[in-house]
Amino acid sequence: MNTRYLEKSLGDHLRRHFPHHISAFALFVAKLGWAALFGGLLLMGILITKAVWPLDASLARYDALTIYAITLQILMITLRIETWSEMRVILLFHLTGTLMERFKTNMGSWTYPEPSLLRIDQVPLFSGFMYAAVGSFMTRAIRVFDMSFTPFPPIGWLYGLGLLIYINFFAHHYIVDLRYALFTASVLIFWRTRIYFRIETGWYWMPLPIAAILSSFFLWVAENIGTLTQTWSYAGQSDWDLVSLSKMGSWYLLLYISFASVLLVNRDAINKKGP
Repeated sequence: MNTRYLEKSLGDHLRRHFPHHISAFALFVAKLGWAALFGGLLLMGILITKAVWPLDASLARYDALTIYAITLQILMITLRIETWSEMRVILLFHLTGTLMERFKTNMGSWTYPEPSLLRIDQVPLFSGFMYAAVGSFMTRAIRVFDMSFTPFPPIGWLYGLGLLIYINFFAHHYIVDLRYALFTASVLIFWRTRIYFRIETGWYWMPLPIAAILSSFFLWVAENIGTLTQTWSYAGQSDWDLVSLSKMGSWYLLLYISFASVLLVNRDAINKKGP
């Protein structure tokens, strides 16, 4: 799908009515929204089904969300909003996320209180699509912003960090939690790496760890939508409690796992000449 033409048309319209810095910011937000299309539509489905789904419906709400998510994914491929190579990476993150969900629900970290048929153990299948939404956003953001990551450390450091983070999500239930060491490692490895991104002909940059922190905040907001609609709930959390800010740290680390997966099909974004 040709987003460059849409971006230029929107940019021309905004520049006729607003100063440059406002029009550039509006385009930045529009691109973010376009990159987050799958996740935004999935959250919309969670909100709408919570508001309208009958308690005695023959099709469980969780199962309806699974069918809805599969339909969205098929449409994004059919309409060429996502590519097949991106789809393979999204599927990988979907599977790794579902495995972690199964472990965490069995450990009592969180629960899915509603019934469903389409599930693995205690995990409804739609939950994997929430992880897929993160992978979808990252792959699409790299493409629509024409991102480059430079200077980039040896790629093996990223994959090693991602592996340690994934192991720690399981192992911390049995041994010491290494998340603070992993936070430190992520900053030391990537503190020099800048994400360069393009808005029309203008180039901007942001330190990679800062981008990860900001992304983890928005994922924390999405988590609160899930818990406030009682789609899932954390251990010890009341219906109207906000999700603990510590979950931002979990998402911050998970983003590096997603980043490692996404770079399997976006390797040319590493150390690519940007501006």
